[in-house]
Amino acid sequence: MRLDDRDIKILSVLTREGRITKAALAEEIGLSPTPCWDRLKKLEKAGLIEGYGARINLKKLAPSVTVFVSAEIADHTAASFRAFEAAMQRYDEVVACWALGGGFDYLLQIVTSDIDAYQRLIDEMLDARIGLSRYFTYIVTKPVKEHGAPPFDMLLGATEHS
Repeated sequence: MRLDDRDIKILSVLTREGRITKAALAEEIGLSPTPCWDRLKKLEKAGLIEGYGARINLKKLAPSVTVFVSAEIADHTAASFRAFEAAMQRYDEVVACWALGGGFDYLLQIVTSDIDAYQRLIDEMLDARIGLSRYFTYIVTKPVKEHGAPPFDMLLGATEHS
């Protein structure tokens, strides 16, 4: 799908302001509402916009701890990777999981109420025999930068948007 500067601007604005009205979005990118809406629908249909959501301030909601875990699995077969990835879907505390190339197999982002709850989760994963053989825990002490917008201009080049 070929994108022009207005398409990129729509993506950029929505990354920062997902609840912006159609009229305000149109005004910000310099289009009338109907052509803006048509572009937005085109971007959604193409799968460039996967969904909309709210960023929740967990500190105001309840006590919580965020932990990153680098994980290795015991057996490096395709079936073992599939089994581990399927298991990650069953743990609500695992809010993100990425497969990695390099030293570790996966990076998990886990949110629990406290460190004890985190350790109980890890123990449960080990007991469940999902293939987790070794893990390293990194406790988030404070967020420094979150929810950054992708660098659209850098990724797509200053003039070429294909």
